[in-house]
Amino acid sequence: MNPRWMAMQEILNSQGQGKKQGNLTEKAQFGILSFHLGEMKKRLSGDVYDNVVQAMVGKGKINSAYADQIASAMQQWASGHGATHFCHWFQPQTGAPAEKHDSFIDWSDEGKIIERFSGKSLLKGEPDASSFPSGGLRRTSNARGYTCWDPSSFPFIWKTEKGALLCIPSIYYSWKGEALDMKIPLLRSEAKINQAALRLTALLGIPADYVYSTLGCEQEYFLVDRRLYLQRPDLQLVGKTVFGAAPAKSQELEDHYFGSIKERVMLFMKDFEERAQLLGIPVKTRHNEVAPNQFEVAPLFERASIAVDHNLLLMELMRQVALHHELVCLFHEKPFAKLNGSGKHCNWSLSTNMGVNLLDPTATGQNRWLFLLVLTAVLCAVHKYSGLLRAAIASQSNDYRLGGHEAPPAIISVYLGQALEKFLDHFVKDPSARYESFFTQNMDITSLPELIFDKADRNRTSPFAFTGNKFEFRSVGASSNCSLPATVINVIVASSLNDLVDEIERQLVKGVSLDKACFKIVRDGLKESQNIRFSGDNYSEGWKVEAKKRKLPILEKAVEAYPYFLTKEGISSFEGVLAKEEIKARVSTMFDHYGSMMNIEAKLMHELFYEQIYPVVVEQQKGYAKAIKVLKQVGIKAYKEQLSHLDSLSLLVEKALKAAKILEKEREKALELEGEERASYFAEKVSKRMLDLRHAVDGLEKMVDDRLWTLPKYRELLFLL
Repeated sequence: MNPRWMAMQEILNSQGQGKKQGNLTEKAQFGILSFHLGEMKKRLSGDVYDNVVQAMVGKGKINSAYADQIASAMQQWASGHGATHFCHWFQPQTGAPAEKHDSFIDWSDEGKIIERFSGKSLLKGEPDASSFPSGGLRRTSNARGYTCWDPSSFPFIWKTEKGALLCIPSIYYSWKGEALDMKIPLLRSEAKINQAALRLTALLGIPADYVYSTLGCEQEYFLVDRRLYLQRPDLQLVGKTVFGAAPAKSQELEDHYFGSIKERVMLFMKDFEERAQLLGIPVKTRHNEVAPNQFEVAPLFERASIAVDHNLLLMELMRQVALHHELVCLFHEKPFAKLNGSGKHCNWSLSTNMGVNLLDPTATGQNRWLFLLVLTAVLCAVHKYSGLLRAAIASQSNDYRLGGHEAPPAIISVYLGQALEKFLDHFVKDPSARYESFFTQNMDITSLPELIFDKADRNRTSPFAFTGNKFEFRSVGASSNCSLPATVINVIVASSLNDLVDEIERQLVKGVSLDKACFKIVRDGLKESQNIRFSGDNYSEGWKVEAKKRKLPILEKAVEAYPYFLTKEGISSFEGVLAKEEIKARVSTMFDHYGSMMNIEAKLMHELFYEQIYPVVVEQQKGYAKAIKVLKQVGIKAYKEQLSHLDSLSLLVEKALKAAKILEKEREKALELEGEERASYFAEKVSKRMLDLRHAVDGLEKMVDDRLWTLPKYRELLFLL
């Protein structure tokens, strides 16, 4: 029997039966598997605890004299949860976490095996640095690299049914001190935004010890049945379908969005949410997304560096828990053609340690100037560095998503909403104008109270939208590590804030009052950044024309965006975060990754066509030809349309064969190039040949006997759960 049919039969037979569950051995208590402040306070002396707390908020360093006590307390806590090993959990430029496990065993002074976790092992590890992407900073002949505990994130226990592992969030750098990971730039950008924002709060007389960026990552994903997934080599190797004809029904009825969640999916969601809570991940929201079998999970907002760690942890948790339910979780930005892609909407804001949101438009007094100046700084930053912001979300996989089916376009713009736009227009003429963020509305239903509505509408087509007291960066891809987008927002806003504060200080030296100086800066900044603001439909062709008139960067492909990291402005914005050579190395890594992923996809398409598609099509042709031959032999003359159908099939086969041949030639040409040239050739030339082959194969899928076709079809992948 066709393996595809066997897989579908298994799914149908198992529907309604109990699903395999993971083994939760811990009581469902929030953060019980996280070495959080409460746990530290119980186990550490007062001085040591205070030192760790100061290090967490960037106000001091871990005292190495305390390392042994911290490590011992951490090991005792971890062993209590069954942990026998530990690892430094870090984020290389692959985007995914990495870990090397070491057991707690050590030699005692008497030469016996004992359990011990030293302060030295806590503070520093030494993984190989030549096998991870480094853009040439590390080679096999220069392989030494280090990991170092990052106290800004809590250590945690990763539990499986077979054991437990103590994970220590860490940074990763080379023997020469070069940043090799995604975390170091983020932490340095936090220091940069803190310094710039504290200059502003001090100028305005607003109490604050430190300022940090907050992040909320709305994670979209698809679920497919594991048995069907195992019949799709493309899903296994690249996380997306390289072939697949559109089903008769997909998302056009919009009936999946916010619809009732199926029992099997609900069991999966409940399982991973419980485990997330044990790790201290504050999962808040879940719902069906627009496309069939597409869903979203969103947490409460957290400090950005912690939110990044938690998002990566949550993704891995979802992948592993899905397998317990005979499911596979897909985070690729565009696993299915002509359906909505998946994003990771990053909601960004700034907060003081006193709990003041710097982007709160309802603030009064000096906090009012705080909001207006920070808002102006964000607008000026996005206007000046829009190319860099586009580069921050650029990837080979995100190229498939941006600009189609509710994904924001590749053109960066800012949406503020009609109410805030109107207020700003009034403000530049009358600085006493006040912003009202809500209004009440009577729905003329007797039983309902007056309802409070936000004055600002939402614009789902905007890549960077103000949504009440934060900015939502909607362009970030679902599979990405959101460290880079958060880092870029931090550094460009910090640069912009410093420019604004410098100008205010110059005005004060001239004897201008603080209020008048702030008003001038806001007014001038709003005027300067006007071109980046757009409240219309970003999907429209008219916006592309308008954006070109406004001289905004229109960067359709990731390879067009990457060079913006290397512009004078880009390098300057990263001052104190990444050196020029480190930026060059990262850009080199980006181009290499882009070319490698395109090469894998193109090669996979070629192999799949000849191994699974073409043999089936030939079988179909033989069947049709034999049937027509029999009709001729028995004297039946009514076979004109059947002959025409066979002719159409054969013509499509010829197109596919030709497309496959050309694709392979173009792929080989691309491999003769290196770096940026290779990536660009794949993006411009090879991608077009991939589309040609896909178009032909998707056409063949609709003409071949369903019993012969081996690859699970869209209707099965999207509607069988």
